[in-house]
This record gives sequence, structure tokens and C-alpha cells, in this order.
Amino acid sequence: MVIPVYNEEAVLPLLVDRMRAVLDGTGETWEVIFINDGSRDRTLHGLRAVTSTDRRFRHLSLSRNFGHQIAVSAGLDVAFGATVVIIDADLQDPPELIPAMIEQLRTGGLDVVYAQRRQRSGESVAKRLTAKWFYRVLGALTSVDIPVDTGDFRVVTQRVVDVLRRMPERHKFLRGQVAWIGFRQAAFMYDRQSRVAGETGYTWKKMFRLATDALTAFSNVPLKMASVLGFFVSGVALLLMLYTLYARFVTRDYQPGWASIMMTVLFLGGVQLITVGIIGEYLARLNDNVRGRPLYILAEDSATQRGAGPSAPPTT
Repeated sequence: MVIPVYNEEAVLPLLVDRMRAVLDGTGETWEVIFINDGSRDRTLHGLRAVTSTDRRFRHLSLSRNFGHQIAVSAGLDVAFGATVVIIDADLQDPPELIPAMIEQLRTGGLDVVYAQRRQRSGESVAKRLTAKWFYRVLGALTSVDIPVDTGDFRVVTQRVVDVLRRMPERHKFLRGQVAWIGFRQAAFMYDRQSRVAGETGYTWKKMFRLATDALTAFSNVPLKMASVLGFFVSGVALLLMLYTLYARFVTRDYQPGWASIMMTVLFLGGVQLITVGIIGEYLARLNDNVRGRPLYILAEDSATQRGAGPSAPPTT
């Protein structure tokens, strides 16, 4: 099980208790991997206390905050169970649903069971509306069938994890990558709960960045729109030029002035800047991938510190 953690000191004790109760109830060998994504509170201290007393819990600590999607990727790099669960630490996604999701995965011969939200409790109207429209706009602009109203809460088989490890792009959108992989996938409907404690680490800035990463990773429509807009503006400019020549040499009905010139220049300049900005977003992502820097830097691994991992390969 992979759980990214960022400033979750308040919720960590309850999270550990609920996870232990749920996973012990499955009767299977399991391992929980926490990824501390540069927390600034005492989250790491709490993780050290948990992993030092129960070897079934393991924590990785990144050298700084690399972001939620990178933290999940770090956990997937060391998750070798036959079945891997991805879930957030805030308990908005109830861990008690995990056994039913695993059962659906196995009985259905599936490779992915993703949790799909019917309701989202404890979230503002603005956040619910932006999330709703984001998925639908993204679906309209991409050729990949990305399920709507989903997060990263899902159960996947090891062969899906193996493919994700071979997708090294830095600007990750994991739920889109899983959809792109294919295999047999199915939804598990549930009602998302309110946050138990603490504050969300997903600010509006981070959500906008995630939306941008999703769009640029799975759609070339913005580039095509820039081209279409360029042709459209060129057509309008051509018509204006013909009208100007007609007014100047045929009807001789024109008034010289700077207003129309300034409006035209500003309009064309704005379109050019928008187009260059769109192209720049794609080039910046290519540049990040070409640099070849590590996706993340690991500062601490509890399994290394205690000398060994779990006694047997976990099934979950």
C-alpha cells in the first residue's frame, strides 16, 4: 500500500490504527509504505515512531517537497506486492473500502479498480464545480478515456505498477497514466468523506499545476488551437487589409487615426503572446525531461535503517 504524506501530523495516529485494523482483517501479508513529501510539521517524527515498532510499516522521506504525484511514484518504485493500493493520508477516502475493492479486482479478473466519487463531503462549492468541469473538459480534449470524478485512490496489479515505472516523465498525472495503460479497469462507487483533521495540502496553485500537467501530458489540442487561432487572426487581418485598400483607393472614405491601428496591433500582439505561451509550456516540459535529473531524492528509508524489509513479499 502506498500513502503519500504531507503535514499530516494530526491525522497520522488515526490513519495507522484504521489501516492496521483493515489490513489485519484481510488475513494476508501486507506492507504499508508512507512517503513523507517534505513535511514541515512533526509528521516524520510520527512515522519514525510507527515504523520502528511495526515492521509492516515502512516510510520513505524525500529531501524536500516534490509534489503529490512524485511522492506516489516514489512509493510505487518500492512497492512489489501482487496487489498495490494507492490512497491519500487524509482519510477522506475510507480505508475500510479497500477489502471490497481488492475483492472486485480479483473476482473480476481486473488490473485496476478505481474509486469513483458519488459525493464529495466537506468541500467548497467552487472546488466541487472546478473538479467536475476539469474532468469533463479534459475528457473532451484528450483521446484517452480518463474516468471522471476520480482521484488516485485505486487498487492495481503489479503489472500496472511495472508499466508506471517505465513512464519517467517528470510532470506526472498518474490517474491519466493508468487510464492510458489500458488493461481491464472498473469503477468502485463511493461517497468521499470530510477531512478528519489538519488542512489540505492541495492549494489552488497546486490544483492549477496538476490540471496543466494533465492537459499537456495527454492532449495536443492547445497547440492545435494556437494554430487555428493563428489562421483565424490572419484571415481577419487579410479582410481588414482589403477593406483598408478599398476605402483608400475606391471610396476614399476613411479617416486617418491611431485608434484602429493600436487596436489591431494590440489584438495581434495578444494572440501572438498567447500562442508563444502555449508552445512554451510544452517546451518547458520537454526541457525538464531532457535534463535527466532524478525524479526525486530520497533522504531516509526506514527499511534501510533497520537492515531489512518485510519477512515475505506482501500480497497487498
